[in-house]
Amino acid sequence: MLMTHCLCTKLRRATRSVSRLYDDALRDIGLNVAQYSLLSHLQRLDQPSISVLAVAMGLDRSTLGRNLKVLQAEGLIVLGEGEDHRSRLVQLSAAGRERIALALVAWKKAQADLAQRLGEGKREALLMLLDDLESID
Repeated sequence: MLMTHCLCTKLRRATRSVSRLYDDALRDIGLNVAQYSLLSHLQRLDQPSISVLAVAMGLDRSTLGRNLKVLQAEGLIVLGEGEDHRSRLVQLSAAGRERIALALVAWKKAQADLAQRLGEGKREALLMLLDDLESID
């Protein structure tokens, strides 16, 4: 791998490495980290509209829509009618609730493994840096 001082390149590389760690942990459950995140948001938000879910996840509606189609095809979510014909509500199906419960154990293990690799000081520093980066507009 080429050395670089480019913050964007280094951050993207780090994101791919961390995503691989979580994807590996979730593989046997049949989810990837993006799908786990989406299902987790649905569990917390309890039947949001697609627009509300997109904002909560920091995704545009078209990206979210593509991800929702995959989960819908697997029977993990249900799309329903919203307050008007332009709005759709998203909720976990029974299979989705079961899958997220199974995945939580694997996710917690990956989370603990990564925290241990970093150590408490670096973990806290990373969380503060990530908070700063999330708010860049």
